[in-house]
Amino acid sequence: MPTPVGTSPAPAAAPRRELRLRDLVFFNVCAIISLRWVAAAAHAGPGSFLLWIIAALFFFLPSAVVIARLSERFPEQGGMYVWTKRAFGDRHAFLCAWSYFVSNILYLPSLLMAGVGMTAYVFGALGQRFAEERAFALPATLAVLWIAFLSNFFGLKIAKWLWALGGSSTFIIGAVICALAAVAVVRFGAVTGHWDLLPHPSLDTLNFWSQIAFAFVGLELAPIVSGEIRNPRRDLPRAAVISGVGCTVFYLVCTAALLVLLQPELISPMTGLAQAGAAGAEKLGVPGIAIALAAMLGLAVAGQADAWIAGNTRLPYAIGLDHYLPAAFARLHQRWGTPYVSLLVQVVGATLFVLMAQLGETVRATYQIMVDMTVIATFIPFVYIFGAGFRFAGRMASFSGLAVTLIAIALSFLPPPETASVPIFEAKIVGGTVLLAALGWVIFRRYEGRRIETPRDTALIS
Repeated sequence: MPTPVGTSPAPAAAPRRELRLRDLVFFNVCAIISLRWVAAAAHAGPGSFLLWIIAALFFFLPSAVVIARLSERFPEQGGMYVWTKRAFGDRHAFLCAWSYFVSNILYLPSLLMAGVGMTAYVFGALGQRFAEERAFALPATLAVLWIAFLSNFFGLKIAKWLWALGGSSTFIIGAVICALAAVAVVRFGAVTGHWDLLPHPSLDTLNFWSQIAFAFVGLELAPIVSGEIRNPRRDLPRAAVISGVGCTVFYLVCTAALLVLLQPELISPMTGLAQAGAAGAEKLGVPGIAIALAAMLGLAVAGQADAWIAGNTRLPYAIGLDHYLPAAFARLHQRWGTPYVSLLVQVVGATLFVLMAQLGETVRATYQIMVDMTVIATFIPFVYIFGAGFRFAGRMASFSGLAVTLIAIALSFLPPPETASVPIFEAKIVGGTVLLAALGWVIFRRYEGRRIETPRDTALIS
């Protein structure tokens, strides 16, 4: 039964409001821009420009409109969880938040696998050999994953500076790559000779387009921490506009820069940006730039991971306040004010997914499985977000975003060409998606039956 809309009693303990407009802009940049998508787009060739534009117009812009309006109407901790509850009730709100929470457990390993690969790649032939070696990539990914979770334990007052470093590093990387490409094209011309702006018609292109749309996911993350924003009604829409424009321009310009420096077929979907930086630095005789890029890549990936951790940990906290998860999820650390139980659950879950996905797969295939499962699990909540948009925000924007969301989910089930076994790949994607959804349903039904009727905002401190 849906929780009635109303004003709850003042919470015994609440997250601290640490975030201003500047912090939200950096937060959105870290959440939206993932450097690996630039490499994936460049690998697909010049036709990816049209895919970027389509995704921006029919998914990113509509999602910005819907999320801004929902954030302004319901500026509460939990974001999409609250929106879905207001529109469809507690059961759907739980499934929405559960799917998003799980998607981030899947997303963080794939993000860090790509980040570790890019950082290692710029260190010459030895680094390039290690970049896709399981014996190096697996322990390095797990190490960075645990460091990122531990660093987020001390609250958003600390975490926001990592977003600032990560967001700044992201744009510095883009500026360096574009500068290398500009000099290279003047002196030597573009490596990619034929710029056909129409995407190549193939199943691989269709699968990739769902990832292009996924590259614009992230604006929905900041509203989840609305309870920690000083003025969420004012700053969330402003931050969405500023960061949205910047992220779109970044993706388009950096994709062009990579195609100037490397041929599409030689660009790795995982480490392509580092490849381009190393190639441009070598061609222009400035190898030191490649080392600097490695440092910037490390900071950018750390900022991205930290932003997603910060937002995602607040979803189980919001569900815990509604008593649909164990009471421990509603606890805040006495000193730091962070939902530390949710943090621990995420890092353990992400570690297990990295280990399980590695069974019988290469690093590239593991990465692709993580990406496709993440796309599916992340887009399911967008069905609810745009559904809430039909009730409380613009219907045209909601329809456009919902159509792209459903198409992207369907396309994510197409296996990539390098898949060793299509049946096994499909079993992992379909079986994993169904299993996670069923697990969420079982958890909700269990706690629905024993739920204690107490105010939502009563938090526990330990």
